[in-house]
Amino acid sequence: MNRAILIIEDEDSIVDILAYALRKEGFVVHAATTGKAAIDRFQGSEIDLVILDLMLPDTTGFELCKKLMEMSNVPILMLTARDDIVDKVLGLELGADDYMTKPFDIRELVARVKALLRRQPRESLFSFIAVNDSIKIDPRAHTVLKNEEAIILKPKEYELLLLFAQHKNRVFTREEILDTVWAMDFEGGLRTVDVHVQRIRKKLDPSIIETIFGTGYKMKGY
Repeated sequence: MNRAILIIEDEDSIVDILAYALRKEGFVVHAATTGKAAIDRFQGSEIDLVILDLMLPDTTGFELCKKLMEMSNVPILMLTARDDIVDKVLGLELGADDYMTKPFDIRELVARVKALLRRQPRESLFSFIAVNDSIKIDPRAHTVLKNEEAIILKPKEYELLLLFAQHKNRVFTREEILDTVWAMDFEGGLRTVDVHVQRIRKKLDPSIIETIFGTGYKMKGY
């Protein structure tokens, strides 16, 4: 399976150049132009490496780097238009693995991407999806942890929690949840969704899933 790279950059021209060069090398490329879109894409896909611009419209690369490091140990290559040693040191201290200043040679960037991926085996890259500060999901182990303690969820409870965690701030109707999680007409009806949400709240956190009255449910981002 080809390695997947997430480019977080708000300049379309740079995204196009990077995506073209990386795809030529056989990589799967995803892109996001804002911090929020980047988190959504990162949580919804299995990403092997992140190319992160320092300046974004809704956040800074530093803040986004911290969030990504809380979610995974994926390698991060930072990009910036400023050649400032303070920025470089701060980025590396926050968890970035490498640093390049714009304008850069695309061949050098591709070489650095390959070098970072060689240092870290694929199986160790994707660790967990952060639900909030105390709860996280380990998709490989099919496990939910609360304060590092494993919490036992039934299969449908786990699938429902994962659905919300991968689509934070999106409101799902009960019908959509049934179609997605149960993938068929279910004899228990819409009440089945309510029961499973209640069970997840009881096992993990009463506020983990928000009720949208008259519509359905959603999980808040953070």
